[in-house]
Amino acid sequence: MPDDRQPYAVLDIDATLSDTSERIHFLAKRPKDWDSFFAQAKEDAVLDEGLAVATTLAADHEIVYLTGRPERLRRDTLKWLKDNGFPDGTVYMRGNTDRRPSVVMKLGRLKRLAEDRPVAVLVDDDVKVCAAAEKAGYTVMRADWGLDAETQPTLFDAQESEGRT
Repeated sequence: MPDDRQPYAVLDIDATLSDTSERIHFLAKRPKDWDSFFAQAKEDAVLDEGLAVATTLAADHEIVYLTGRPERLRRDTLKWLKDNGFPDGTVYMRGNTDRRPSVVMKLGRLKRLAEDRPVAVLVDDDVKVCAAAEKAGYTVMRADWGLDAETQPTLFDAQESEGRT
């Protein structure tokens, strides 16, 4: 019996769908102020390119949101997605105490998803996540519309060294 379910389209949230530029400064100082960074996530503006990509992919893919945000932000994240017109989809979040690098966390989830059905595309802003996913054989769309060159190193360092987003 053929599997007629749609393939997955997996989308990151921070700096891919949401504009983190108004809260990135919390990660530029030492120590990083993660509580404030995450507390303001519900106020993020939508990145128009991210919404357009999500909407287009939803036409013939099952949407999965794969974020490094901690599980404690689930309610705010679901509300933000709904309030901003993003397509319905399953949301996978980082456990509240999970500090693994984003590459490890996200590739592990991609592998589990691929056991169920094909992962057609991963849309993410993190260059290391994108490179690792491509190396593992996944099709990747790099979301280069979310952060400018000045703020990218701050978020990418936080994603990899502290495993928080």
